[in-house]
Amino acid sequence: MGVVIMVSESDNTKKKAPKAEEPKVEEPKAEAPKAEEPKAEEPTDIKSISILNHIQDFQPGDTVSVNFKIIEGERERIQSFEGSIISGRKNKKKIPKIGQNFIIRRVSYGIGVERIVPFFSPNIESVNVIRRGKVRRSKLYYLRGLTGKKARIKEKI
Repeated sequence: MGVVIMVSESDNTKKKAPKAEEPKVEEPKAEAPKAEEPKAEEPTDIKSISILNHIQDFQPGDTVSVNFKIIEGERERIQSFEGSIISGRKNKKKIPKIGQNFIIRRVSYGIGVERIVPFFSPNIESVNVIRRGKVRRSKLYYLRGLTGKKARIKEKI
């Protein structure tokens, strides 16, 4: 059987010395709130939408070719990087936020190579979709551990 201990309030509380009263300071009253302007979460002007026109719509599983501007001294050239999108997407309905990235993966000479690409990078010339993939996940990080036929992505019909 359990033991019940009863504690009265007088035993539990300690007597505290009375504090000296501090003068009360009245805080200035806040003005009545003004009518708030509607906040635009996503930029809707035409200029901001047309910034990413050189990037086609893609989603995870798609095979894309990204053309980068490479500057070597005074010369400028374009280099292509082709691979599967393992994270990130771009569609017409939603503009990516500043600082958002997508990751491309390819296997080069038996070694997996991934490249993280910011959407708003000035070094991106274009992004072209080569083929559409059929996947059921938004992040395809599991492809890192697969090789050969297991690492294939089915094509969307």
